[in-house]
Amino acid sequence: MATNTENLVEIENLYMYFPVLAGVMRRKVGDVKAIDGVSFTIRKGETLGLVGESGCGKTTTGRCILQLYKITGGKITFSGKDLTKMKGNTLRRARRDMQLIFQDPYASLDPRMNAGSLIGEPMLVHNLVKKGKEYTEQVAELLRLVQLEPYMADRYPHEFSGGQRQRVGIARALATRPELIICDEPVSALDVSIQTQIITLLIRLREEMNLTYLFIAHDLSVVRHISDRVAVMYLGKIVEITNSDELYDNPLHPYTQALLSAVPIPDPAVDRQRKRVLLTGDVPRPVNPPPGCNFHPRCHMALDVCREQTPEFRDIGNDHWVACHRV
Repeated sequence: MATNTENLVEIENLYMYFPVLAGVMRRKVGDVKAIDGVSFTIRKGETLGLVGESGCGKTTTGRCILQLYKITGGKITFSGKDLTKMKGNTLRRARRDMQLIFQDPYASLDPRMNAGSLIGEPMLVHNLVKKGKEYTEQVAELLRLVQLEPYMADRYPHEFSGGQRQRVGIARALATRPELIICDEPVSALDVSIQTQIITLLIRLREEMNLTYLFIAHDLSVVRHISDRVAVMYLGKIVEITNSDELYDNPLHPYTQALLSAVPIPDPAVDRQRKRVLLTGDVPRPVNPPPGCNFHPRCHMALDVCREQTPEFRDIGNDHWVACHRV
């Protein structure tokens, strides 16, 4: 588990709006508020889990950190440098230290390239090595790191299983020896037994290579095994963030409580005794989020103030942050 308190990534008041265009002239008629004023940090050497329903802005947050989107507003600092002010070669050099593991191991690998070329390409792009003996040795070493055999470098993606493809994706992410890896639901497309193997591999690699992860997922049971801290996201906002044990033992936000109550428990006796929190209605549209607290239309504990005022995101003690008028 991470013990370093130095921040590798600092996000301050991040906004990411996508324009909504309509008509023949493609006029702007609104905005999709994918990220609406998010602030958090990722400490060096830790794994921060980012959880929430589909469409809440988790993946967009990860891509904003990588500067794959031009953000609408806010500041993203990586190793003390403001990424939002970087361009060209300066940004490219910074991206070498930040890599991405994609959700779908079937769609994220070019079917025309063999595994060796897929893994080695980042090293060539960033001029870390030239083709030759050293290049071949480094590709072989990366394959061993993810528990694949070096001879598999000549295989194409269709010759691998889903779990093996994801290992190739992980090896590719490691090729530039990054400090930060954004894991965008890296196990959601895999069988449960394979998920465990990939999670165990990611934990081992973090310890051996001193990596930092932003682990994006919607499965809270998976997040608990790998994360030091967990941030819960709802409709473009962070509603709660604290260390993993505290979140699971003492969830304070009604949305977090609802998510945890839906996590399957193997023991039927324990499952029958726990309190279920059922959410009613649908998630509001990010084009027109509700006033006040975004969650109030589905919250069974909502007060009048929840419909009028946005709750302050504050530390209630022991680095446990929550945005709720009732806390």
